[in-house]
Amino acid sequence: MYSQGTKGLSRRKSRVLTRLQELLAWADREICMEPDEFAYRRGWTVTRTGFGSRRYRDPRFDLIKIPPRVPEEVS
Repeated sequence: MYSQGTKGLSRRKSRVLTRLQELLAWADREICMEPDEFAYRRGWTVTRTGFGSRRYRDPRFDLIKIPPRVPEEVS
């Protein structure tokens, strides 16, 4: 009887893990597709923070400056 040893098993495990990762990536994209498209259309940045979660940021917030403080008048 011929045994493939651990090489054949390792390759099969690798293929299964690769396929599982592809399925998870597909599911993640499907879950977040609409909010991502909404954000991209508005020019926001999208950061993936985990499975099914994103951080959306409008870069215009970086342009907002806090107005200088006006000294109080003493009367």
